[in-house]
Amino acid sequence: MTSVTRRDNESIEDALKRFKRELRKVGVLREAKRHEHYEKPSEIKKRKKAASVRNKHKRPE
Repeated sequence: MTSVTRRDNESIEDALKRFKRELRKVGVLREAKRHEHYEKPSEIKKRKKAASVRNKHKRPE
């Protein structure tokens, strides 16, 4: 679980900005969006294969 303690003389906005940055770094929001709708196993395989092809083109061997 991600938590941020407010520092002395730190505004709420700054603490919230740090919290959002932590969430992005951990990937909580990305994971929540992925689970927003049900994805069939065949769609998962198709998405992973497409990502693999994209990564293969990025990284020539």
